[in-house]
Formats: sequence, C-alpha cells, structure tokens
Amino acid sequence: ERRGREPLQQRIDSLKQQLHSLSRDIWTRPEVAGEEVNAHDVLVRFFSEQDQAWTVQSHYELPTAFRASWGSVGTTGEPRRLNVGFLCEYDALPEIGHACGHNLIAEVGAAAAVGLKAAVETQPELPVEVTITVLGTPAEEAMGGKIDLIRAGAFTDVDLIFMAHPAQQDASFLPTVTIAEVSVKYHGKASHASAYPWEGVNALDAAVLAYSNLSALRQQLKPEWKLHGIIKHGGAKPNIIPAYSELEFYLRTPRLSDLWDLKAKAEACFRAAALATGCQVEIIYPAHTYSNILPNDTLATLYKSNGEALGMVFPEQPASSTDFGNVSFIVPGIHPFFHIGTDALNHTEKYAEAAGAEEAQLYALRAAKALAMTAVDVLCCSDLLQRVRDDFRLAKLREEK
Repeated sequence: ERRGREPLQQRIDSLKQQLHSLSRDIWTRPEVAGEEVNAHDVLVRFFSEQDQAWTVQSHYELPTAFRASWGSVGTTGEPRRLNVGFLCEYDALPEIGHACGHNLIAEVGAAAAVGLKAAVETQPELPVEVTITVLGTPAEEAMGGKIDLIRAGAFTDVDLIFMAHPAQQDASFLPTVTIAEVSVKYHGKASHASAYPWEGVNALDAAVLAYSNLSALRQQLKPEWKLHGIIKHGGAKPNIIPAYSELEFYLRTPRLSDLWDLKAKAEACFRAAALATGCQVEIIYPAHTYSNILPNDTLATLYKSNGEALGMVFPEQPASSTDFGNVSFIVPGIHPFFHIGTDALNHTEKYAEAAGAEEAQLYALRAAKALAMTAVDVLCCSDLLQRVRDDFRLAKLREEK
C-alpha cells in the first residue's frame, strides 16, 4: 500500500459538499476568458477558509488569477524542498457556458491540493520538504492565461505541475497539437457595384480567394496538419463593392516546429489573394500560440495505475489543444483527461449540462484523488522523481530535433 493514500482520500471525501458547492457556484455563473471575477473570488475564499496555513494571493499577476501556497515543516533527510503545483481553470465559453467543464477543472485542482496536503502532513519522513502551490489560470479558451503567467514568472519556483481536464473518457495522456489563431484583414476601395465597378478594389474577392487558396493548400499538407476558418466580414450591401473583409483561421500541427512551416504556407496564400485583387492585407496573430504537451511517461504511468485502482478505464482519444502545453515545456507535468458520466462532446450544450450535474462529482473527485496520489508517489520516492525529470529532459530534446 503506497503511503498517504488513506488520509488523502479521506480529506477529499470530507470536503465533497464544499467542493461541489465551489464547482456549482462557478458553473451557475459562467464567465468568459478574462472576466472570471466570481470564479476567482470563489476559489480565493475556498483556500482562505481552509486553514491559516494557506497563503492566498488574489489577483495574482492577472486580474482574475490567484495563487495559494502551503509549505510543510519537520521533514527529515537532505534539506531539499519540492514545490508541487496544481492548476485551476475556470473560464466558460460564450453562449454555452461551461461546455468544456472548466468548473470541474477548478474543483479537481482544489481537491487534489488539499488532498496532497493531508497526505504530506501524515508522512513525517518524506525525503523532501514539500510546498504545494495552486495557481488559478484564467482565459484558457481565448487568450492563453497560462502563457501570460509563464511570462510573469509564476512557474519559476514550481518543480512539478498537475491538472486534469474533463472529456468523454479517462486518459492518462493525449497527444495534443500546437495551435495559432490568425486574423486576416483586407483593405480595398468601395465603389458602386453596378455604375462604377472599375473604381473599386474588392476586399471580399480577396477573402474568397484566400479561403480558396487555403482549401487548395490542404491537398499538400501532412495528414496531421489542420487549418480551418471562417469569413467574419464580407461587406455591407450587394451594390457596394466591399472595402473591407476579414477572415479568422486556426492553424494546428503536432509540434511547434511544424507550426512555423504551416504559418509560412498559409501566409503565402493570404498575400497571394491581396496581390491578385490589389488589396492591402494585415496578418495578425491576436492570441498566444498554444504549444503541444510534452509527454511524461513516468507521471502518465503512475496516474494510470492510481486511476485504475480507483476504477478508471483508459481507452484512446483524439488530440486536442490547450495552453497547458506551454507550461509542459518549462515544468515537468501531467494533463490527464477524465470521464464525467456522459457521452456528450465537449463544447456542446449537453456537455455543459453534464459538467454541472451531480453525477459528475464522483468522476471529478476520483480524478483529484488520482492526481494527488501520483504526486505522493513521486514525493515518496527519489528514484521516481529523477525519472520524471529525465522524461522531461528527453521529451524536450526530441521536440527540438
């Protein structure tokens, strides 16, 4: 029996009503990226009310981010300290609320942190002193809050990082992709479409050509490279040659190095459309680029073992994208996915309903326990910690090749 399991699970179970209330409060008041005022306050209050041992910083580096930390004392052996981090997301989607279940991510991060604290407090002879840090990371869906926090130095003292995301099935690791959002704006010249069409420069034609160029480009792309988008603005009235048009596209590749190649190809398509129509073009990347997640085989194996002991099943799933990928390049970590009792797909109204349902609680707290148990495994065994660090180093080397 691995150390720390029983007090860890008992602590999480003892707080299940409080944790459910936290999740429901965030779910019933969905807030889009950068506007998560209530979610921030709910989580700050949760850690502030646990006990005075938690140090809580509200509005940490970002208006709706927070940091809660706890440090152990009295451990034996070599005086080393390991800072274990847990992440809470809590932004919702426009119109359909928590259709990605970020209210559950917040709950799982909070639960895992207090569970790990209980385990550490009952294990007085750990090989390292332990700090637990919880970071509230807003704006995953739109702006990449974790990337802003990376740039602010929020992860510089963190040694391991954990979070879990709701999905359709349990998964200890999923291949994720890099993603860049690009906004393309064409500027032409308006004119009467019937009386003086030769006086106009048609920005809509540029947008249509760009869209067609990208459609043709897909034939030449690697199967795992993806690009998809929309024409956001195409003109005001049929009898006015549009002076302005706008497209929005997402570019996705398995690796960050591949993304630069895809961006160059896509930009050539955008510029060719401008050249053909005589328009001026702006190519803007309004949001951070999300990196793929670096795998950590040791952490994934431990999480799978702990999850299976709690009743999880681990089939395969398709790839996704998240700003956790950027974190995984600077701190060893894990970003597993967990089933919440529904076959509905993320980013749908049915999934939003499931994320707020009572049934999801069993699955969310099970994922929290598996995360915390995985952290305990690493804390209790120096060899495992070294393997985690080796996996991190090797994964970065493979990525750079």
